[in-house]
Amino acid sequence: MNKKVYFAGSIRGGRQDAELYRKIISVINETDKVLTEHVGDLSLSLVEGQGDKAIYEQDTAWLRESDIVIAECSQPSLGVGYELAYAEKIGKPVHIFYRVGINLSAMLSGDDYFELHSYNDEEELLRDIKYLLGRK
Repeated sequence: MNKKVYFAGSIRGGRQDAELYRKIISVINETDKVLTEHVGDLSLSLVEGQGDKAIYEQDTAWLRESDIVIAECSQPSLGVGYELAYAEKIGKPVHIFYRVGINLSAMLSGDDYFELHSYNDEEELLRDIKYLLGRK
């Protein structure tokens, strides 16, 4: 195990799913290392304290360092979309999770590079992530 996981979830696009992100990160961290734990920080504001250039440089460095990218894309986010395209460009495996009933962007659902995983509820989502990471 011990994969380096880049977890992507909406920050400036909306924090409605921040608690869900925290749970996903917790499950991943049971056996692997999440490089982007701040995404699940419930106190994280919509506008972070560091400058945009520093955020871009740190996030792209983490993407290059990661072994796999896991994204929760139920909440639309331009930043997450960019991160996923960047990950594809550098050849990182990308797994996108989204709630059943969400109209996922055609730029994601139409790209055969991405592995798509829809889910009905939190329990199913967390179980599927464990399975993806080699835990049953």
